[in-house]
Amino acid sequence: MLENADKVFYPKSIALVGASTKENTLSRTIFTNLQEGGYKGLLYPVNPKAEDILGTKCYPSVTAIPGNVDLAVIVIPSKFIPASLEECGKKGIKGVIIISAGFKEVGGEGIMLEKQVIEIIKKYNMALIGPNCLGVINPDPKSSMNAAFGKFMPKAGNIAFITQSGALGTAILDYAKGLNIGFSKFISMGNKAGLKEMELLQYLKDDAATKVIILYVEDMSNPRGFLKIASEINDDVNNMKPIIAMKSGRTAEGAKAASSHTGALAGADEMYDALFNQCSVIRANTVEELLDFSMAFAHMPIPKGNRVCIVTNAGGPGIMTTDAAIKYGLQLAKLDPATVAKLREKLPPTSNFNNPIDVIGDAQHDRYEWALDNIMKDKNVDCVIVLLTPQSVTDVEEIAASVVKCTKGTKIPVLACFMGIVDVAKGIDILKENNIPVYRFPEEAALTMSVMYKHGQNVFAPKTEIIKYKADKAAALKVIEKAKKDGRKYLPELESLEVFNAYGFPTLRSVLCATSDDAAKCAKEIGFPVVMKIVSPDIIHKIDVKGVKVGLDTELEVKGAYAEMMQNVKNLMPKAKIWGVNIQQMAKKGEEVIVGAKRDESFGPLIMFGLGGSFVEVMKDVSFSIAPVRLSRAQKMIKSVKTYKILEGVRGKPACDTDAIADCICRLSQLMMDCEDIAEVDMNPVIVHAKGLGCKLADARIILK
Repeated sequence: MLENADKVFYPKSIALVGASTKENTLSRTIFTNLQEGGYKGLLYPVNPKAEDILGTKCYPSVTAIPGNVDLAVIVIPSKFIPASLEECGKKGIKGVIIISAGFKEVGGEGIMLEKQVIEIIKKYNMALIGPNCLGVINPDPKSSMNAAFGKFMPKAGNIAFITQSGALGTAILDYAKGLNIGFSKFISMGNKAGLKEMELLQYLKDDAATKVIILYVEDMSNPRGFLKIASEINDDVNNMKPIIAMKSGRTAEGAKAASSHTGALAGADEMYDALFNQCSVIRANTVEELLDFSMAFAHMPIPKGNRVCIVTNAGGPGIMTTDAAIKYGLQLAKLDPATVAKLREKLPPTSNFNNPIDVIGDAQHDRYEWALDNIMKDKNVDCVIVLLTPQSVTDVEEIAASVVKCTKGTKIPVLACFMGIVDVAKGIDILKENNIPVYRFPEEAALTMSVMYKHGQNVFAPKTEIIKYKADKAAALKVIEKAKKDGRKYLPELESLEVFNAYGFPTLRSVLCATSDDAAKCAKEIGFPVVMKIVSPDIIHKIDVKGVKVGLDTELEVKGAYAEMMQNVKNLMPKAKIWGVNIQQMAKKGEEVIVGAKRDESFGPLIMFGLGGSFVEVMKDVSFSIAPVRLSRAQKMIKSVKTYKILEGVRGKPACDTDAIADCICRLSQLMMDCEDIAEVDMNPVIVHAKGLGCKLADARIILK
């Protein structure tokens, strides 16, 4: 289908199936939009009951149209569409947009109709957008095609917009018009029976008119496919196109019960966060952010660093911008003394020459121009935010023109913030017309600059390969198959450790003991102190049944702990089958972390990292990645949690061996890719020692599908 996508976006001829003579209908609106939008090709309205529409000859069917037809835009009742598609296929039409609703979104017969549509487009290798969509707009002057039922044709630009919601699409188009934002493509996907996010990204990857891609999605058809193509786009440093996504449905009314911490924490929104983070897709939280970010990426270079210089004519907004910049991860640039000397030549002595640069409230365009011209030559400056508040002598339009002049051909990004609505309106218009991103409030400008900087850090950072460890996959599968044969989905710790040992994880010595005498003997052999844990295929959360004892120092303590543990379990879970106890080497002190995994039907295996312990679900300070996980990605996972500073060493404690944690993350990634019967994994806690001393798995469990 993808090879025929050009027939959708650059058709030389269009058949509008269901073209209507009646005003205020969808098909009539589309016909008018195509005509008035300046569509360059041939337009054939199809209506067996009409002679012409607005002077253009009608045809009774697509097969009656003379010559070739590239694209069919279909606006007829859903029940007639399969037959219409068959006609299109026989005519040799390779591009189709189905505007009509009445498919899977209504359930019942609509689901069957959509299945028929999918079968037919596969049969004739058609590129389909829809059904149940707003349509497609290509403002590129090579096409000028408005095959949608919105109110207007957006201006041509370099931002491609893919939306799952047609209604939101029209709202964003209207909002973008007010911001003077142009588009290279507008695509309303509807039900996504044909081309989906992945295929559309693949197409836009090589679209010369597109520089930035923005997305609105409610669900994703193929997350792993999206990960692959989005990564390819962002890894191509010579043709990198920032992708900005807004994903709705962040909250859930309820969560399914899970047998592991990882399963409980890996909700749908966390999966999408992991997906977007992993392929360097920028996630916007609001429509405003979606457009704020896209404007900046479309017209400004990505900053090479986070050193920002702020130029303002008012102290308060300058401080606000400074606070926001620091909050979002930027730092104030320290200007070169030579730059400060140049600024002093023409700025008043009452100006602030320490960043933020305050050109004082009576500043006119000459001060702004002098300040910007010199600041942007300073090698210590990576990016600039220009602030303006309207005051009695402020020549807003001239200042806007100076900003435009100073940013011509710049290699560093400049964002403007003209605060106000009425007094600054004409200046804002000048900035918009010259593609200078302008924001109403300082926080928006600072956030946008920060997003640009962080995106650059992500996409231009060196990429590591996926490590392939030597592992005894057969030994791991043998343990799993035995449990499945016994009808069990839970591998108690000792079985889990067999699997982990097969993949080279740093485990502690552990022995299954069926009696108190055996436990005491094994404890002596292992060396005191030891840990004792209940071993049962029916007990997942051992602490809940008082099934864990730590720091046992003598054989007598071991025997006493054994008797007490058996009594506790008998009281709390009398029906549990007991295999015995695990006498385990006690790990040396260190920081506790959790490494886990969950297998999702759509996303595949996800790997989790966070600070460990019993309260991990309460703290929820975790990060996720989709397997397979590169070493560089594992390191980012570790650094992204809020409590990472603990691992760096606090209050005299040494820094932890985060390299050992990253190694565990990558090994778990390989295990999950190799063993498809594993549903969930918890390694909690993993005890991490000082740098160079590694880590140890202190407790672990595996849940099977």
